[in-house]
Amino acid sequence: MEFRPCIDIHDGKVKQIVGGTLNDKGASENFVSSKDSAYYARYYRDLKIRGGHVIMLNKVGTPEYEASFQAAVIALGAYPGGLQVGGGISAENAEEFILAGASHVIVTSYVFSDGKIHYGRLKKLVEAVGKEHIVLDLSCRKKDGEYYVVTDRWQKFTSEKLTKKLLCDLEEYCDEFLIHAVDVEGKAAGPDQDLFSIFNEYSGLPITYAGGIHSYEDIRRLHEVSSGKINITIGSALDLFGGSLTCEKILAICKEMDQALLK
Repeated sequence: MEFRPCIDIHDGKVKQIVGGTLNDKGASENFVSSKDSAYYARYYRDLKIRGGHVIMLNKVGTPEYEASFQAAVIALGAYPGGLQVGGGISAENAEEFILAGASHVIVTSYVFSDGKIHYGRLKKLVEAVGKEHIVLDLSCRKKDGEYYVVTDRWQKFTSEKLTKKLLCDLEEYCDEFLIHAVDVEGKAAGPDQDLFSIFNEYSGLPITYAGGIHSYEDIRRLHEVSSGKINITIGSALDLFGGSLTCEKILAICKEMDQALLK
């Protein structure tokens, strides 16, 4: 299990929001930082944590997005090769972020558009930056007892169910999957463990889970239910963002439990 911290950017500022509340008018906020994005990038760099997520939460084409774009580029420059970036990524701009220092681009709405997967766009992404630089974000919400991929800042349901088959179908186009459990994202009320029955059926590319992790016990429990195969990202629960969990202790727990599996 690897720990992937985050730098969520909204209106040019590092924030933590309640996931399902994000829309064109704003979002419910858990935390707004007085520090810039580079501060967090350097913090993760100094701890040698790779694969953290820089997420731009504003809509492409707005002045707010431009402010968030600039903040994202500053973070990538502070930790070249150590961070992934998402938010408004397409085949047209993906290379720009890789050149700015991102190890991977994280993509959702460009690929999942009009309620379905656009494989032609996936192929264009691969041609633009290579599958080794692509993370597909399969963030999901529950509807009628099943999980569906959601897009457009988690507001629109697609027709695509999150299943082992979907993961297998998409793995030739990416290097990793990122899956937010949107219904529990930002609420620090515990992870959505029902999702792990899907994860445990799949044994292909790395999966990073986000949503609801708020205690060290949550981390230990998720390590156990996934046999250490699933990576985790944590936002609002970190002391960096007003919570109580420290990056140092999270890293220590992941290392301790990985070593226990080897015994």
